[in-house]
Amino acid sequence: MNAPTFEIPAEMRDFAEKSVDQARNAVGTLIGTAVKASEQTQTLQSSMQGVVAKGLDHVQTNANATFDFAQKLVRTRDLREAFTLQAEFLKSQMAALQAQAKDLGVLAQTAVKPAV
Repeated sequence: MNAPTFEIPAEMRDFAEKSVDQARNAVGTLIGTAVKASEQTQTLQSSMQGVVAKGLDHVQTNANATFDFAQKLVRTRDLREAFTLQAEFLKSQMAALQAQAKDLGVLAQTAVKPAV
């Protein structure tokens, strides 16, 4: 006794083949996009490391300026000298902070630009 044979219609095979090709292309596109996103993330991370390093440089500079001010302040002889010293310190620190903010802003824009 021969078992009945079931033949898959050509249209169904063509449809299945096209579906597999479409799935393969979709997965390839997805993987390609993921790789590109990963590369952009790595670029952004390395750029941001530069921003963080520069920020830490600024923190060190500001800490040193504050300690220098504190040393000078404890050596003052009267309130007038202390207030004058404090006013000079505040003026110089405001200028330094403005320059540092501008510097970090430029670095951050540069870091983000390649990834966008």
